[in-house]
Amino acid sequence: MGDAERKRLNRLLGDPELQWLLARMRRRLELGRPLKGNVTLSDASTAQRQALERLLGRRPRSGGAVTVSLGAVDEVLRRSGVCPEGLAAAVVLLSGSVTVRANASTAEQLAWARAFAPLEDVIGRRVELADWLRGLQGSGMVKRLEPDPARARPLLQQLAAVVTALPAEGEPLGSFAARVAGGAHALDSGKPLATLALGAARAMAGLAPPGPDESPAESRREAWAAAGLLCDELSSTVLTLGLHGERRTSCGQMLGVARASGEPVLLTLRQLVRDPPRWAADARNALAGMKVRVCENPVLVALAADRLGTRCTPLVCTGGQPGAATMLLLRALIGAGARLFHHGDFDWGGVRIGNVLHARLPIVPWQFDTDAYTRASATAASSPLTGTPVSASWDSRLAETMHRTGLRIEEEVVLEDLLADLAS
Repeated sequence: MGDAERKRLNRLLGDPELQWLLARMRRRLELGRPLKGNVTLSDASTAQRQALERLLGRRPRSGGAVTVSLGAVDEVLRRSGVCPEGLAAAVVLLSGSVTVRANASTAEQLAWARAFAPLEDVIGRRVELADWLRGLQGSGMVKRLEPDPARARPLLQQLAAVVTALPAEGEPLGSFAARVAGGAHALDSGKPLATLALGAARAMAGLAPPGPDESPAESRREAWAAAGLLCDELSSTVLTLGLHGERRTSCGQMLGVARASGEPVLLTLRQLVRDPPRWAADARNALAGMKVRVCENPVLVALAADRLGTRCTPLVCTGGQPGAATMLLLRALIGAGARLFHHGDFDWGGVRIGNVLHARLPIVPWQFDTDAYTRASATAASSPLTGTPVSASWDSRLAETMHRTGLRIEEEVVLEDLLADLAS
């Protein structure tokens, strides 16, 4: 098209008062619809009517709305020689190239399919991650982290490499990331690859994302640990007393020595990941069917060691909100067939800790229900109960009773009752 024809086309169809008509036609092309039939504009202005008169060579009908025949506009453009290629070509010349949305959508779907292909190849050999992959594809998480499928493809290739290398064997997270993902900080918290890979680690271990009362940092640490990766492996610890040991592992040997001497022992996340006790593999698994008590405060462990020593039944202390090392040990105990019984402070923080444990583990209360609270509040020294109430998932009456009574019963207040159980 020459300059003269382009100027004529712009005067006719490119008039500012006909922008509504140009926009309507462009939208039809984007939707893959032909430029046929009529379009109507309600409450057309005088200027818009005059522009239509110049375009079509006749005055529009009177009334508030104007209706334009697209076939008539096409005929004017072809017959006048302004745009012999017709109306669709004129729309492109005036407003730019048009992408049919259906075609664009199909192309985008194909691009995302290509992006996910490396991960799908890996998951095809890891059936335990099939549901995780379907959830990842359906949730739109990858698209939110990286909207462009071309740039998402290398991210998913890295994720496939990480998944292929898991579980690890007690390797520090940073060195694993450097070896597998191309950089020591590739799996740092908040990085897109870390967000995606953490979901895979949780799926491998059957772990749920952290609940509202859980520490996100401890939950991440636990998930990495479950996949054999160590993150702050020396700062996460768990205190125990009276746990049976076994000779096959360093952890088992430490527990055996501590049990024989009646002394508490502190296990690190590093030890529990690198060389955990293998009670279930022992033909004489001493933990099968055994009760293991779980408490909240270290003072109970210290007093039980002083009073009971080697006579104390197995005891694990969460030290407040359970960390990664605590959860890893408790899961190992359950895997060995032990039965867990939990006690904590009768305050709202203690109830929240109890909710976390009951949500994530098969555990039952140990003198930690409404009846135990009622007995303790009637006889033990106590302080006012403060804070925001929260329901106890394991006892529907406990929160109401605590709120009505208004007393906080710390674990230290009922130590004698707990020690009597530990001695039995």
